[in-house]
Amino acid sequence: MSEQPVAGPPASTSHEELPRIDVSERGAKGADGQPQLLNKRLFVQLLVFDCPSGVRPDKVIETLGSELSSRDVRAVIYEDTNAPAGIGVLSFDPDPTVFVRRVRPAVLAAGPLQQRLDFSMLGRTYSQGYEQDLDFWLLDRPRSVLENAAWPWAVWYPLRRSGAFAKLEAREQAGILREHGIIGRAYGAQDLAHDVRLACHGLDARDNEFVVGLIGPELHPLSHVIQAMRKTRQTSEFISQMGPFFVGYAAVRTKKS
Repeated sequence: MSEQPVAGPPASTSHEELPRIDVSERGAKGADGQPQLLNKRLFVQLLVFDCPSGVRPDKVIETLGSELSSRDVRAVIYEDTNAPAGIGVLSFDPDPTVFVRRVRPAVLAAGPLQQRLDFSMLGRTYSQGYEQDLDFWLLDRPRSVLENAAWPWAVWYPLRRSGAFAKLEAREQAGILREHGIIGRAYGAQDLAHDVRLACHGLDARDNEFVVGLIGPELHPLSHVIQAMRKTRQTSEFISQMGPFFVGYAAVRTKKS
């Protein structure tokens, strides 16, 4: 008996209409009543390494800074607070090919390093629909937070919401996020902690959905805001996974020429 072909999806018909996909970020409505649209965002990547025995981290940081600068990469190199031989390399650019074409060669040129893959993070800035100035919130503000020399401390971590959150009605979701956001803005207004929020859907090896960076002049407030957030409904009911947490102190910042 001859084999029968396996049935596939039904053939497309001439009257079938596919939805139009728009990948632009959306902000608040403008004077014309239409939402702002911007097909740009900032990509941010954190790579964490251990220096091999006998290799001084300060020398590696110096070499990495030089290699990244020569390749015109915006980056922050952190000393790992929890690992004496550890360093973190945070780079950011609207063009993600920078991570492949410039950051990777810079890291390889800095010498033998042992990567901690569990701490690798990659995400993109995103809009929530109410931003008055999309260009500022997606590009300028996160860069200004990351490049501020007065804020050397940083805590970076990925997280994942439970599927139950996605099933809530939009109004209930907005209320939950508003509670979370008010706390964050209060810390920012007092110069205690400033956040960089990134989406990482499909970019994270462990299927996390977001990466959060908390940046500030002192370490304690960064821990304090995470503690305060634990009481919110979002964290207490709808966050299924957080971490690992990378705690770093900025040693070198590089900028584009």
